[in-house]
Amino acid sequence: MLQPKLINIIHKATVIQRWNDHIRPFTGFAEIDKQAHKTFYAYILAKCQAEEDKNFDFDALIEGIIFEFLHRVILTDIKPPVYHKLTKQMGDEINKWVESVLKECIGDIPGGFAERFHKYFSDPDYCVQEKAIIKYAHYLATKWEFDIIYPMNIGFYNIENTRKEVTDGLARCRWFDGKKIFSQNPRLTDFLNLIGQLRFQMRWTATARMPETSVMGHTLVVAILSYLFTTEIGGCKKRKINNFFGGLFHDLPEVLTRDIISPIKQGVKGLDEILKDIETSQMEKVVFPLMPDSWIPEISYFTNDEFSSKIKLDGKVEKVTSDIINQKYNENRFSPIDGEIIRGADHLSAYLEAVLSIQNGMEGASLIQALTNLSAIYKGKTIGSIDFSYYFDDLLYQP
Repeated sequence: MLQPKLINIIHKATVIQRWNDHIRPFTGFAEIDKQAHKTFYAYILAKCQAEEDKNFDFDALIEGIIFEFLHRVILTDIKPPVYHKLTKQMGDEINKWVESVLKECIGDIPGGFAERFHKYFSDPDYCVQEKAIIKYAHYLATKWEFDIIYPMNIGFYNIENTRKEVTDGLARCRWFDGKKIFSQNPRLTDFLNLIGQLRFQMRWTATARMPETSVMGHTLVVAILSYLFTTEIGGCKKRKINNFFGGLFHDLPEVLTRDIISPIKQGVKGLDEILKDIETSQMEKVVFPLMPDSWIPEISYFTNDEFSSKIKLDGKVEKVTSDIINQKYNENRFSPIDGEIIRGADHLSAYLEAVLSIQNGMEGASLIQALTNLSAIYKGKTIGSIDFSYYFDDLLYQP
């Protein structure tokens, strides 16, 4: 069973602020936002790589993203130059310490997850291609941030050295075939710039909270939880991949419509269906033209009916349940995706956002109501053999 302590560690990234010794936007610069944007970059770069390598392992890429995310969160807010020097000079010792902190949380995840975590940081020949993509994605996302804050900090001490470090970091990134495809398609950069706006769209817009969380950061939390839950129940490789990217992309239409709070959606009959039609139309007009035509079916699979569990059968998308996937379709050839699990992870992320805010002294009536409603929804509820009721109680109040 996924440990509540690990879920709390994942959410810790919402309070770690980046560039906090520079003038910067107040929102959208938490560590979770950077890690989420980096993951979108990694997805696009990996899709470019897959154009050249049809056997590219997206599952290994996802694990690398999660491994590096957990590693960075445990080490918290160390300035990048210091972080890189420390890992270069004492990398083995630091990695062993991080593993010791995470051992209790990840040791029971089935399928050798903890063993691969160790190998990822200890074996330079392991996942070389995936590491190259993730590193390039890291520097691209860092540059995206720096391009925003640089004009605000011109003339500040050491800002030009920082700019050089970012530029040099990009130049040092290892070559992989997808780099050329990415660099030759400016529409993909436009897509990632559009996605970047999700950093500045705050969730719970009508509710005061601490910390605030962006739509962008939320998508990564949902993606990681969906992946780990699917790993726990023995999901096939394609199912794990789909559930991760389904979680990552589940709020993509909000970059076009903004976040419309649940009470409005639920309180106006028929509004949700109209919004879905608008989102579909806007995706076709704005988002899909920014990517190769061959990628559109996959993005549609992630974003259309994003909370419905689905499979592909005889070339057609069929709605099923996660329980049915467990029984009949837990195989790569059916390309299963558990919208129900993604929805559970989505609600669990919202639940913890409310819990953390209350722990930090922002105990509004709407937050209390959200906890009450979500606890009621998931009381005794199991999805695809995952006991979600276990997570919607006082367990997550523990620090």
